[in-house]
Amino acid sequence: MSEEMDFLRYVPIFSELSDKDLEKIVSLGVRKKYKKGSIILLEEETGAALFVIVSGKVKIVRMDDDGREVILSILGESDFFGEMAILDGLTRSATVVSTSKSELFMIHRGDFLKAINDYPSIGIALLRELTARLRKADQQIKSLSLKDAAGRVATVILQLADDVGVFRKGKVEIDELPLQQDLANMAGTSRETISRMVHKFIKKGHLQLQGNKLIINDYEAFKAMHI
Repeated sequence: MSEEMDFLRYVPIFSELSDKDLEKIVSLGVRKKYKKGSIILLEEETGAALFVIVSGKVKIVRMDDDGREVILSILGESDFFGEMAILDGLTRSATVVSTSKSELFMIHRGDFLKAINDYPSIGIALLRELTARLRKADQQIKSLSLKDAAGRVATVILQLADDVGVFRKGKVEIDELPLQQDLANMAGTSRETISRMVHKFIKKGHLQLQGNKLIINDYEAFKAMHI
């Protein structure tokens, strides 16, 4: 069980548990693999499990009034999802789709609720994580509603950097950049605007585009210009 235990140490809600307790958590769950494009959860279905990402990436999406897919966030390794329906017993609030070949660790609702009862540190860490997500969502809503096109596109790029970016010496690399239409849906703008703004940022030296990899040359400076 050492591989699963090592992985769980980096999941925020389990990071404070001892090796012995992590071993118990491992015994509660199962690992499942998904192909790219697989639907993992459907909006409005009953929430029966919590999912932790072992490897790969997933996107959290909803459909707008016009039937277009809107990406709420992209999650990567050590992130988790499905906790809202687990806690309140209601249906899923969004659909989750794998954007790459992925492996997930799944804990059924009853087992996870028992784990929260047995290990209060999980509940406290979960509250911290939910609060952080709420603050982040509030900031993104404010940014997307008040800023111009450049500001909205920059907000989405920064969101991707925070969600799935790899930080290296002030730079951030975002592998497997979503399609321009996905970025447009996230920013509430058009594909043409996304293309124009990204190339504008590249021309100014803020970004680099290498195939499907986007690089923010100076994350803190780029963030300071657009928060």
